[in-house]
Parts: sequence; structure tokens; C-alpha cells
Amino acid sequence: MRCFRTWLFALLGSLLLCAGALAQDKVVYHIDNAETQATKGLRNIRNHLDVAPDTKIIVVTHADGVDFLMDGAKDSKNPNIDYASLISALKARGVRFEVCEITLTNRNLKKDRFNLEADFTPSGVVRIGQLQTREGFAYIKP
Repeated sequence: MRCFRTWLFALLGSLLLCAGALAQDKVVYHIDNAETQATKGLRNIRNHLDVAPDTKIIVVTHADGVDFLMDGAKDSKNPNIDYASLISALKARGVRFEVCEITLTNRNLKKDRFNLEADFTPSGVVRIGQLQTREGFAYIKP
């Protein structure tokens, strides 16, 4: 019996170590105002991946936060910052960008106005909640 218990504890310990080694950090970045959050958020994400390159990151946008994902979008405070190139570089590193379809309806925006790197989600707020509660994503709002 003692041998079995020792074996069982060793097995459980090994499984916990393996689970810890396989765990991946997951983060959702929430952007609802492109003018104040986009440049800072993209910089935060780049820095995040520089330090923790295996992190799974999803950027969920809604309201005025969708603006930086539109074709030709630039930082209003620094027009030298072209969002498309920053987004493409982060997309190449595995970052996913999602646009709220409720925002599209409310603002009468068409999907074809957005950067090809953007994906769409029925509701940005619902998506953020699901990522946190169902999928264990940490929440960051730049």
C-alpha cells in the first residue's frame, strides 16, 4: 500500500510539472479608443512579446477602438506611425486582432474598410468576457 501511494504521488507530481511546462500565458488587450490607446497598446504588445514570446495575445476592439484597424489608419498625434505595418508585424508574431460587429452596425462601417489582418467578432464586450472566463485570458487595457 505504501509503495502504491508513493507511486501515485510521484505520478501526480510528474503530471503537475508537465502541465506547468505546457501552460501558455494568454492575454486579451482591450482597445475602445484608438486615439488614446492604439499606439500605446501596440507598443505594449511588442514589448510583451519581446519578453514573453510564447504568449497568446488577442486584441479585441470596439467603439472608437476599431479605427486603428481601418485601411490607411495613422496615429493622429504622430502621422509617421502607420498602423498597418505595426499590425502586420504583430500578426506575424501570432497576435490576433478582432473588430466588434456591433460597432460596425452602430457606426455604419463595412468590413471591407478594415485592414486585411483584422478578424471580426459578433460582440467585442462578449468576446472579452468569454476569453477571460472560459479560456483563462488575463485582461489588459492600455
